[in-house]
Amino acid sequence: MGRLILIAVAVLILVWLIRRAFASGSSSKPKEAPADAQGDLVSCAHCKVNLPKSEARSAGGRHYCSEEHWRLGPKDG
Repeated sequence: MGRLILIAVAVLILVWLIRRAFASGSSSKPKEAPADAQGDLVSCAHCKVNLPKSEARSAGGRHYCSEEHWRLGPKDG
């Protein structure tokens, strides 16, 4: 009985290791496109955080990360 349990545990560990090896092999490929392929990054005129141009709010040739920073305008200093 003890050998049967030992064999079952060994088989389960082997299956787990095989599944893990196949999962890590497929996850090494990037799932999403790199930031360069998604679009240009722009800097918020208020807080200087970088974000994709497609997500930025633009006004007067400047880009902002949120509506609040758009209302506050560029930060001087």
